[in-house]
This record gives sequence, structure tokens and C-alpha cells, in this order.
Amino acid sequence: MGKNAFIEAGRIVNTHGVAGEVKIEVWLDSPQFLKRCGRVYLDGAERKILAAKVQKNFLIAKLEGVEDLNAAMALKGRVAQIAREDAPLPRGGYFIQDILGAAVVDEQGREIGRLTDVLERPASNIYVVQGETEHLIPAVPKFIRNTDAEKGIITVRLIEGM
Repeated sequence: MGKNAFIEAGRIVNTHGVAGEVKIEVWLDSPQFLKRCGRVYLDGAERKILAAKVQKNFLIAKLEGVEDLNAAMALKGRVAQIAREDAPLPRGGYFIQDILGAAVVDEQGREIGRLTDVLERPASNIYVVQGETEHLIPAVPKFIRNTDAEKGIITVRLIEGM
């Protein structure tokens, strides 16, 4: 599975104030993670984050080159991306987009299906696996035994009714 150089980080959902700040709905683990990256890419163009503050699951950001409300309004609805190089992951870590489409196998190596979606829920994410039937698997160590993002294989333990 090839990795993209960019990771979708969120969407600009609104403007904030009159000085050109934007409100970004963050799709990463936390708005702080996006803030630490220091820059975003909009349609492939780099925009440095000049200032930012966290507001719940949003990042209020002042982006380079966005000087007023009109400029900020023009960005509404755009997807903000980060460069993979700006987002170092812990050893064994991965981005969800890197495992979508991965083969999902049981502990005996039998293929169950492909990971088609990840539902984000408060208790834990839920993996949607499409095979002969659809399986909803909580993304917790009890059920997700191993995730190899490089090879595109997720090993799971299923229980009755999954």
C-alpha cells in the first residue's frame, strides 16, 4: 500500500473574527497535533500557521497570506492537509488513511475482508470490514491483534456475533 505524501488533517468550516483567521475542524487525534505541524497545505499550496489556538476539537488559525475576512471566507470548505514529514508517528503508529483498504485476516490467516471505513466513537474506533458479510470490529487490543500498515494487513480476533 503506497503512502501519500500528504495527510488530510481537517476542513476549514468557517472564518473567525475579522483579521482573516479560519476555524478548522480537525480530523487528526487532536487540534494540538495540527498546531505543532506549523503549516498546512490547501490545494497543494503551503500556508504557514502564524498563530493558532485550540477551541474544543477545532483549531482557530491565522494562516500566512490570509489577511482579511474576505480571504478567509474564500477558503471555507477547503480540506487542509499536512505533510507526512511534519507528522512523525511513534514506532508502529499509522494514519487511518494508511490502513483503509487493508486486508483483514483472522489469527489463522484466513481473509475476512477489507477495511472499508473507520467509525470514530468516544469509547473506541470501530473498523468496518467488508467481506462476504460486513463486520464491525472495535479497534481495541482484545480484537485487533496486529496492524501492519506497511504490508496492508490487519490481524483480528473475532468472537461470536461479530
